[in-house]
Amino acid sequence: MSRFSGVYEHSPWVAERLMATHGELDDIAEIEAAMAKIVDDASFEEKMELIRKHPDLAVSQDRAGQMTMESREEQHSAGLDSCSSGEVQLFDTLNKKYRERFGFPFVIAVRGRSRYQILDAFETRLGNDFDSEFSNAMDEIHKIAALRLQRLNVRKE
Repeated sequence: MSRFSGVYEHSPWVAERLMATHGELDDIAEIEAAMAKIVDDASFEEKMELIRKHPDLAVSQDRAGQMTMESREEQHSAGLDSCSSGEVQLFDTLNKKYRERFGFPFVIAVRGRSRYQILDAFETRLGNDFDSEFSNAMDEIHKIAALRLQRLNVRKE
């Protein structure tokens, strides 16, 4: 249970439901599929809460302490913790615009992407409607979870 509680950001209920419905699973692909189904079957309110648990991107160091260890590592991998002050300001502006428009933070699986790719996606997705962005956020959350599960599996071996 504790091993999987951080797979979905600040949402241990996903791992709790996994254990309650599936018991012990050993295959990482089965765990990924089962956890994704639990999230997909959750209520709209639970999904909104899950999306809102994700941190803003490229936040200042004083706000970075509020992030999970996984989020800090992921943002570090994309260089978001080494942005110039101008880039941090740009991310801050985009974070605010996005939250105002959609009511939740911009969510993207940052591992394997550069900050420039992330900024491009940010600006593109700001033009979407609510339903598209809700769907995009959920898709990205599943990608983040899959990447986290893969990293857990590698660390286990």
